[in-house]
Amino acid sequence: MPRILIVEDERKIRRGLEEAFRSAGYEVIAAATGDEGLRLVLGGVWDCVVLDWMLPGPDGMEILRAVRESGRTVPILLLTARDAVEDRVGGLEAGADDYLVKPFALAELLARVKVLLRRGQPDRETVLRAAGLEIDLVSRRVTRDRADIALTQREFEVLEYLARHKGRTVTREMLGRDVWKDPNYALTNVVEVYVNLLRKKLAPADGPSPIATVRGVGYCLRE
Repeated sequence: MPRILIVEDERKIRRGLEEAFRSAGYEVIAAATGDEGLRLVLGGVWDCVVLDWMLPGPDGMEILRAVRESGRTVPILLLTARDAVEDRVGGLEAGADDYLVKPFALAELLARVKVLLRRGQPDRETVLRAAGLEIDLVSRRVTRDRADIALTQREFEVLEYLARHKGRTVTREMLGRDVWKDPNYALTNVVEVYVNLLRKKLAPADGPSPIATVRGVGYCLRE
């Protein structure tokens, strides 16, 4: 299932896009601010990003430049009310793969995204490595020194998320929102239980677990 990130601050448009993409069979995550959008696009794996130009915090152009400077090739479709030729050229030169002027028809947006998905090379890694672990996203296997570490599906999802943010602090709220898909961040106790189970399973026989607790904040998987 293709994974789409929508970064759009106008609630009505954002909700409409979420509904349209989900109805079309996509997995969708949405962000309402530039800060949240930048964090998600750099911290996750996406098949396409639908990015509004005008956002609170970093705007679409700043996010676009940051993504391209990071070396990511994920297809990005830029949404904007600016229809001047120089604006379109500026967006494309900054790294956008396509450009759609508001207001637009949802059918056209969906068609353009399908083209990008066919044309582009998804920004998708198949193996993550961190703290001596090898995490195969295709077979969903975790190994250390070629020895398997058995994880449940949820434990694997938590580890994958920590690995995508390796070396950085991940809060309980982030895990609740992005792994459990709980918009109210009400699962912090459940998050703690799973992280503790995962920590024990990942601890090598001769050392501490690679998952460190950042007191009062969350967790960090060492690099």
